[in-house]
Amino acid sequence: MWWGVAAALLANVLYSTGFVLEKRALATLPEVSIRQPARLLGLVLRSPLWIGGSLSLAAGFGAQLAVYRTLPIAAAQGIFVSGLVLLVLLSARLLGEETTGRERYALGAILAALLMVVLSLSESSDTVSEEAPYPLILLVCVPSLAGGVWLYNSAERRTRHRHRAPTTGVEYGVAVGLLYGVSSLAIKGMSGYLTASGLGGAVVDVLRSPYPYLLLFTGAFGLVMSQAALQRCRASLIVPVCTTVTCLYTAVLGTLSFGEALPQDPLRLALRLAGIVLAVAVLLSMPKHDRAPQPSLGAKELTPP
Repeated sequence: MWWGVAAALLANVLYSTGFVLEKRALATLPEVSIRQPARLLGLVLRSPLWIGGSLSLAAGFGAQLAVYRTLPIAAAQGIFVSGLVLLVLLSARLLGEETTGRERYALGAILAALLMVVLSLSESSDTVSEEAPYPLILLVCVPSLAGGVWLYNSAERRTRHRHRAPTTGVEYGVAVGLLYGVSSLAIKGMSGYLTASGLGGAVVDVLRSPYPYLLLFTGAFGLVMSQAALQRCRASLIVPVCTTVTCLYTAVLGTLSFGEALPQDPLRLALRLAGIVLAVAVLLSMPKHDRAPQPSLGAKELTPP
């Protein structure tokens, strides 16, 4: 089980590094849009820095497979949220993004949530489920995918309105987080086939399941949507929102779909639930708009006395 904790922390490092590298690469590229996906892909695939970030994210997915083999879904999500701390630190160091006082307090809350979830783990009593009914997975995932795409398009329409306060990207983060939540459930489902006898049999079983096709959809749409959002908004805010939504979605719906039981011990149960609730509170505390840039003194008009 503690190997799972180590794999989750490694996934956090890989994900945070990947997002920051992609954000830095996007800052040097022309403006991209989800309305022109072919142009977007053509631009990013010519950037070595972006490719490096994508490889880091892909390695993070590999580490996530190991996590879901050894940790309950709810516990894994509580640890994944802790990656937000590293993400914000890297964004400040490598991207020059400043965080607000409220966001810094949120990071402290995230560390507290991580501690609660880790303390709630018990190697002797926690069980890790491997299967879920396919109709139930599709019933959960398909509306979530539709809702994520709709929310993203709504945010796109609102940002084109004049005189609108500068958005921090919370709407974008929630939309992409829903897609990545579905992706996380698909990875959890695929991890259950790692115990199959023989690689060939495992591959055949995976292809008969809905999981690779859910991953293909979320990978394609998530790539285009996340890159356009990263270029327009601060990585230090949009990625934490996305991560929090993904973790909450996976913890709640994944636990129910795969039938994983919460801890029976009252103290461990309280710690795990408190950690999840604290993660939700972090999302709700995020500001919805950045402060509009203040005009410099030289730009102010002089008025007669």
